[in-house]
Amino acid sequence: MISWILIIIGEILIAIGAICDLIAAIGMNRFPNFFVRLHALTVGTIGGAFVPLIGVAILVLGAEFLGVYRFFMAGASIVSALLLLFLAPVGSHAIARAAHRSKAATVHPKVVDRLEEDRERGAVK
Repeated sequence: MISWILIIIGEILIAIGAICDLIAAIGMNRFPNFFVRLHALTVGTIGGAFVPLIGVAILVLGAEFLGVYRFFMAGASIVSALLLLFLAPVGSHAIARAAHRSKAATVHPKVVDRLEEDRERGAVK
């Protein structure tokens, strides 16, 4: 009984991840500039990869036919999900900062640009 509950919860999390990937793809097509599109990519990475990896770990724990290998698969999924959770935002922040500093991507429409204000004051190089 508990294995079916784990399988259903895992499948729900995988479906949520697919929906997050679809939303991120729509955001990539609809958003106006590089930085907002980068936000959509990060949402797609976290929601579309982290959540399904946790879902796979839960689903595998409920799959008793895998025997002892299910624990290895669940552990690998959880470790991969945690690495992704920590490294994806850092990578997107580094890409956004590099694009802003090199002026490769224009910010339009721009309301406030604190990084540019700090650069003009000489606080940031």
